[in-house]
Amino acid sequence: MIGEASVLAVIPARGGSKGLPRKNILDLAGKPLIAWTIEAAKSSTLIDRLILSSDDEDIIQIAKQWGCEVPFVRPPSLAGDQSTSVDVAIHALDSVQQPYDYIVWLQPTTPLRLGEDIDAAIQICVEKGAPSAVSVVDAGKSPYWMYSIKESGALEPIMSQDLSSRQRQELPCAYTLNGAVYVTQTDWLRRHGCFMNGGTYAHLMPPERSVDIDTELDFKIAGMLLLERKLKALSPAVSVPSQPPPPDPVTAFFHRFTPTNRSS
Repeated sequence: MIGEASVLAVIPARGGSKGLPRKNILDLAGKPLIAWTIEAAKSSTLIDRLILSSDDEDIIQIAKQWGCEVPFVRPPSLAGDQSTSVDVAIHALDSVQQPYDYIVWLQPTTPLRLGEDIDAAIQICVEKGAPSAVSVVDAGKSPYWMYSIKESGALEPIMSQDLSSRQRQELPCAYTLNGAVYVTQTDWLRRHGCFMNGGTYAHLMPPERSVDIDTELDFKIAGMLLLERKLKALSPAVSVPSQPPPPDPVTAFFHRFTPTNRSS
């Protein structure tokens, strides 16, 4: 609850995953992948109710073990590759048989988000009076330095305005969705059938909390970062340098990600 507004959080986790089979329940740094999202959601101070939307019995049982409510089983018609996140979200809203003002969409494939990221996105959405708010990360590579390749083999700039000759510091900042948090007014979602529009606001997250798992490599990187987080939690007395060290190769790699919003 934030003010007088009620908040429903939904974790979408279908059984069919082709890129990394059964990824939602694979062990990641000592816990099933989905457990990291459940714990982050349960640490939120603004979520009123947390539920799972899944068609898979194994995922359902593991989610229950980690304290997530499962009030329904997602129908097969909403568990295929062609199913959209919006359709799954509206089904969840219809199935809980209780009205909510906001829905928070938490994909289990972004396990490094924190409860504070969830709450920040909710607060932004409510305080701005926006239809939605989403989490983003610095794109790392400017779209003004990106090209497509024609059939002839020639390069063609992605952006119509060619600023490729400028220094990086002179280029406009660019951000990409990291897939971690989507907050939307439920009435607006029903009317418009999407999570975002021109009035959507952003919650900026750091690269180390923005890993979106699609591949085995993504999974390994997320595991390394979560283990590092565990070690830091066990060593609170370790002093932090006044100046941050230069980015390590793993952090630099995050900037290559282009996460997507999927029904999971």
